[in-house]
Amino acid sequence: MSLAQPSVLVIAGPTASGKSALALALAERLDGVVINADSQQSYRDLPILTARPRAAEEARVPHRLFGTLGPMERDSAAAWALRAATEVNAAIAFGKRPIVVGGTGLYLKALMIGMPPMPAISEAARDAARALLDEIGHAEFHARLAARDPVLGAKLKVGDTQRILRAWEVVEATGRPLSAWQADAPEPPIAATFQGIAILPPREVLNAAGDTRFEGMLATGALEEVRALRATGIAEVAPIWRVLGARPLIQHIQGEIDLKAAAGLAKTATRQYAKRQTTWFRHHFDARLIISEQYSERLLPDIFPKVRNSG
Repeated sequence: MSLAQPSVLVIAGPTASGKSALALALAERLDGVVINADSQQSYRDLPILTARPRAAEEARVPHRLFGTLGPMERDSAAAWALRAATEVNAAIAFGKRPIVVGGTGLYLKALMIGMPPMPAISEAARDAARALLDEIGHAEFHARLAARDPVLGAKLKVGDTQRILRAWEVVEATGRPLSAWQADAPEPPIAATFQGIAILPPREVLNAAGDTRFEGMLATGALEEVRALRATGIAEVAPIWRVLGARPLIQHIQGEIDLKAAAGLAKTATRQYAKRQTTWFRHHFDARLIISEQYSERLLPDIFPKVRNSG
C-alpha cells in the first residue's frame, strides 16, 4: 500500500447482517482500523439503539468516526467522506489496513466515487425553510419548489418532507437549484482502490435477525437510554430522533402505546429500512465479494484468504 493510492477494504450490507462483526474479525487479523460508515452510529448518544460497537469491542482494534456527533448535529455524505478520507490516510500512515464498514449507501458512494460539490447551508436558512413549510403547508410548499426547481419538483412527492426542505434550502440560499448542483461532476475525496464486500442475507433471515436484535436492545437498556436523552430536553426535531426505533419508544414513554406495540413498530421500520438498503447495495455497490447469508464466524476461514493479500 502507498500513501498516494491506498487500498481500502469496504464492508457493506443492511442492518443486522453481521457486517460489524466481520469488520472486527478482519481488523484483528489484518492489523486494521475500523472506520464507521453508518449515519446512525455517528451519533454519540443512543449507543444501544444504534448498535454501536461495545467498549470491549472498541478496545480490541482501533475504531474511528463512531459517536462523534451530538444529537442536534446534521451530517451529510460529502462531509462524512472527507472525515473518512482523513481517517483512511491516518491508518495508512501508521501502517494499518483501513476497513470501512457501514450500511449508509450514500456515505460509501461519496467516499468511493465522490459527490457533486454542494454548498453549505446556514441554520438560519434551514429554520426559515421549516417555518415557511409550517406556514403554507406541504402542498403549496411543494408547488413553490417545483416552480424554482422543476427537475426535483417532478421527482419528489409532496410528503417527502426532508428532501423537499433540502431542495428549498439550497435554491433559496444559493439561487441555484439543487438538481443543478447534483448534475455537477463528482469529486472523490481520496485517490484509492476499494475492495468491496457486500453481506446480503435472504430477507427472511434478515428480518428475524433484526427482530432478535431489537429485543436484545430492549433487554440491555435501549428504552432507558431514550428516556434519559429525552429528559435532557432535546428538541423533538433533533436529527438523532430519526434513529430506527426512537420514535416508537418515545410514543411509549409518552403513554401513547404500550411497549409491545412500540417494539412492533420499531421492528417493522427496521425491516423496511433493511429492504431499502439491500436493494441499494444490489444495484449501486461495486462488490468483489458477495456473502449471501448473515455473517457468522464459521464463514471467516473462507472470507479471510480472499482479502488477506488484496492490499
